[in-house]
Amino acid sequence: MSELVTGEAVALELRPARLPSRALAVLLDLVAAMAVYVAVTIVLVTSTASLDEAAQTALSIASFVLVLVGGPIAVETLSHGRSLGKMACGLRVVRDDGGPIWFRHALVRGLIGVIEILMTFGIVACIASFVSARGRRLGDVFAGTLVVRERIPVTRAGFVPPPPPWLSGRFAGLDLSAVPDGLWLAVRQYLTRMQQLDPQVGWSMAERLAADLAERTGAPVPHGVPPAAYLAAVVQERQAREARRAFGSEAAPAATSAAVPVPADPVATADAPAVDGAAAGFRPPTGVHEVMPGPSDGERPAEPAVPPAVSADERPRTGFVPPA
Repeated sequence: MSELVTGEAVALELRPARLPSRALAVLLDLVAAMAVYVAVTIVLVTSTASLDEAAQTALSIASFVLVLVGGPIAVETLSHGRSLGKMACGLRVVRDDGGPIWFRHALVRGLIGVIEILMTFGIVACIASFVSARGRRLGDVFAGTLVVRERIPVTRAGFVPPPPPWLSGRFAGLDLSAVPDGLWLAVRQYLTRMQQLDPQVGWSMAERLAADLAERTGAPVPHGVPPAAYLAAVVQERQAREARRAFGSEAAPAATSAAVPVPADPVATADAPAVDGAAAGFRPPTGVHEVMPGPSDGERPAEPAVPPAVSADERPRTGFVPPA
């Protein structure tokens, strides 16, 4: 990947085209141009048979220049850097800042291409592209352009592996506000690709990332915790905090209504099954009865008359639980 900086100071990661794909694209362009040149030559020979030899020679030279030089320039200008061969190989010519090329870029590339491709049979272009770090030939250097790949092989998206169970929730008290987004991105990329790395290289990278993360959070890595597991646990803690921040406001009313204790009927307790809050995914808060104010002795209303006791066998099982 090659990092290009646009005029707005935005870094673009592009994949430059290398010599084999560029040579194949140029070969396809030359085959198409030669086919068009042969067809134009046949038409000129048949239509200018009555002219003298000097006129026929001038027309042949003009057709050669227009088809083999002007044709690629016009095609790259109109298609913004995509000729026939480049379209077949998935390539495109762009500026150094990642923008589309214009006529002056295509003109410089075409004129210099006559020297380094047509006159030297592509030897100069191959040497320049092989030596350049981004695979550029002389026409790209003078025009300020770059040939990049548009079609990138699709890779399977990696996932962040979960931390060990004994580390879940251990870093709930860490201060993650000082960790920059670039470090989070580096940690996630390492966790998704650590199975593809050499064990020693992966271990050293995990140690460096864990040291940077511990320096940002102000808490050292616990003794005996592998760096990769530490990174996975901290990333999981950050994801949990983001989820609480995103869905906490919606989940709060439901949790509040479910947390209010309901007095149970001493008679219906034997019939109604008990509901475990932990099994239902909710743990009611403690100390609710102590903080709820009640009426004073002077203001306490009269208790309703207690209905006569009815045995559990005689009570009709309608599914309705009377209030206490």
